[in-house]
Amino acid sequence: MPAHYPIHLAEEALWLLADKAVYWPTRKCLLIADAHFGKASAYRSLGQPVPQGTTTDNLQRLDRLLAAFPGAQVVFLGDFLHGPGSHASGTLNALRAWRERHADVGLTLIRGNHDKRAGDPPVDLNIEVVTEPLLMGPFALQHEPDAHASHHVLAGHVHPVYRLRGKGRQSLRLPCFLLGNQVSLLPAFGAFTGGYSVTQEEGSRIFVIGDHEVWPVR
Repeated sequence: MPAHYPIHLAEEALWLLADKAVYWPTRKCLLIADAHFGKASAYRSLGQPVPQGTTTDNLQRLDRLLAAFPGAQVVFLGDFLHGPGSHASGTLNALRAWRERHADVGLTLIRGNHDKRAGDPPVDLNIEVVTEPLLMGPFALQHEPDAHASHHVLAGHVHPVYRLRGKGRQSLRLPCFLLGNQVSLLPAFGAFTGGYSVTQEEGSRIFVIGDHEVWPVR
């Protein structure tokens, strides 16, 4: 079982996972935002020296999650592929091999801004692609963090990170979950995505991910 922090949101139990995802027990559903598969290969195609192996790392973490939560469906909250350069053969072959190992898992993608640029995933990956919002229970599952008239929004897009400060000039910039009154943000799942610093405002809760654990910011 991966490290998780149980919370209640919109009267539903959710688990915030140290693997930068959310598990919804009553729906047996994994929520993943901003995987950005193929981002590194897209940068390399432009001649930029960037790390290799990020797609492999992302897929290995997905393997761990699906092993821990058998029978779970996966909903990607946008930005599955990073851009047109993500259709490189190495990236797509890795995704196809992963999909063959998990052929029975239901996959849904809510189109994000990068998906519109990259195009939908190849048909043989068997991913249902929908536009936002996807309404499930009390939640509006979206890519863009825009409030919904009747549902609590779970979204990605922002890649939230939070800076913890210690004595002197010590600080750590960590990926985080930001839970608000109407809109809550998931961290970027991808291993090469960057982040946008967020602050804790009245009525919000922040949970940082560090040392393979999820920690509430007091």
